[in-house]
Amino acid sequence: MSNGTQAFALKDLAGKRHEFSKDRPALVCFVKEDCDTCNTAAPVLEAMHKAYGGAFEIMLVAQSGAQNAAFAARHNLTMPVLDDSDCKAAFDWDIESVPSVHWLDGDGDVKTAFEGFIRADWEKLVADLSVALDLPAAQVYWESLPAWRPGCGSKHLDPTIYDRLRAQADGSPIQARKIEVASDDDVAEFMFDQGFSDGLPLVPPTPERVMRMLSGTRRDAQDVVAVVPPNMGVATVEKIAINAVMAGCKPEYLPVVIAAVEAVCTDEFNVHGVTATTMGAAPVMIVNGPIRDKIGMNKGLGALGAGNRANATIGRALRLVVRNVGGASTGGVERSTHGNPMKFTMCFAEHEERSPWPALHVERGFDPEDSVVTVFAMTGGPVHIVDQTSRKPEQIAGSLGLGLEGVFLPKLRNLPVDAVLVVCPEHIDTLMRDGDYSKDRLRDRIQEVTTRPLSDIIVDENSGAGISQDAAYKLGPEKMAGSVPKFASKEHIHIVVAGSDAGKFSSAFHGWASGQVGSQSVSKKIDMD
Repeated sequence: MSNGTQAFALKDLAGKRHEFSKDRPALVCFVKEDCDTCNTAAPVLEAMHKAYGGAFEIMLVAQSGAQNAAFAARHNLTMPVLDDSDCKAAFDWDIESVPSVHWLDGDGDVKTAFEGFIRADWEKLVADLSVALDLPAAQVYWESLPAWRPGCGSKHLDPTIYDRLRAQADGSPIQARKIEVASDDDVAEFMFDQGFSDGLPLVPPTPERVMRMLSGTRRDAQDVVAVVPPNMGVATVEKIAINAVMAGCKPEYLPVVIAAVEAVCTDEFNVHGVTATTMGAAPVMIVNGPIRDKIGMNKGLGALGAGNRANATIGRALRLVVRNVGGASTGGVERSTHGNPMKFTMCFAEHEERSPWPALHVERGFDPEDSVVTVFAMTGGPVHIVDQTSRKPEQIAGSLGLGLEGVFLPKLRNLPVDAVLVVCPEHIDTLMRDGDYSKDRLRDRIQEVTTRPLSDIIVDENSGAGISQDAAYKLGPEKMAGSVPKFASKEHIHIVVAGSDAGKFSSAFHGWASGQVGSQSVSKKIDMD
């Protein structure tokens, strides 16, 4: 229990204002109506008021709002019952449980303070007050009262109340501009009207919700995480937390969102280009490491779809940060021809336990016990690759390769474009039937089965894409007799495992432009502390 006391001004049941300050003696007791121990203490407090009230200010600070009157009537209280239903006084005094008694002298020093009901403590308080005031002792029938009874938790410790009070207190970590919404306005509609939404309803980012979200990280709320293109908005931890609230995240998801924001705001990822391209590119987030299970991410059945709060809201929070902090709103900088459902969200966890290969983050230089988020700029997917009949490793590997021929267009070859191949567990079982089938071997097989003669990709009546007739003529018959694979190098093929043993259906995400002219995948370690 804290002995720190602060001035307050509260109204009694008749609406009269009472002020507590440290320049005069006072007895202050915090109570709430539904606390049995407070009801035990109430007659003792009333007896003290009758005995000492003329010489000594006694304040009963009650937390129960409309029920304060019932509390006063139940015990025939004549002492002032002050309304602290918003619990601000209890918060300022750092009350832990009620009843909480504080006897202060005229210098503001606490002479006695205790909580709950220990009869000996209350008897001593009555005796000490009688001596200090030189008045007869208050009449209390001590023998009818219990020797000991524990107190109840102060109402302000309810998380919804406590977080609101913390947000309002001096020194609050929340510094973002607060928007007042008229009492008659629909908050959800207001947020739509203000352009905060991605088209779906948002969770109102109330101060208490933002405070709870900030509890998910030890980073200071005003730490700058990144500068977010295209408007170069400053993304502090607080602003990311606000968007995480709107997305529907839990506080424990916040470190993943922070790491993802760091990743997409690098020059390598080029979120400005990803946002602005008319091809409709969007970030795809893959999470690895212990945090997957810690926050309940989906890596199995339906991992790339709906139904998991962590997957859905983490991806959405990232998109909202880019929109609301970076200014990338649809119809503004973001002007993709068709759009992309991944612009709502796309985030999933790798099923490392079902994979025979090093996890994605380990391939990229992290330790297995690290928690890491990797972001890719993808324009399409997930696209199913269906093969339920292959029984040999080379067959299923070939099918996975053929499934990637549709990236951009089958006729487009030698592409410097990333693709993410998500292999399902049953296809993994087929690949491993004859022993180890490494990721590199799978990449080589994909390049092998997608290699086509240059003559197959000349512009023709079926498609104007590919090598023009003039270019083919200039290359000459010898070069045109050669062949090219689908991807400029196998390093553009990124492979992870996800999904369940529910069918032989793998999936692929089709990338955007890669390298310095486009976007490079980026991995960031997630701060778990």
